[in-house]
Amino acid sequence: MGSSEIRWLSTAESARRLGITPRTLYRFIDEGQLPAYRFGRVIRLKEDELDTFIESCRIEPGTLEHLYPESTDSSAREESRT
Repeated sequence: MGSSEIRWLSTAESARRLGITPRTLYRFIDEGQLPAYRFGRVIRLKEDELDTFIESCRIEPGTLEHLYPESTDSSAREESRT
């Protein structure tokens, strides 16, 4: 396959590849987070642009600490059990 050849994915394929519902996929498209193309009544996404979107969603290390706040009480209890 040449580098200039476009590989098109349906919205169902794209949603399945991302592990999200089609509704969420349409929201990403509508919000401008994910490029998509309409050909008549059909919406398609470019495979390479979907891959770029996936990479842009990568979580940087050290950015999720707010999701697991350290609790000194629970860590003290854990240490006392050992």
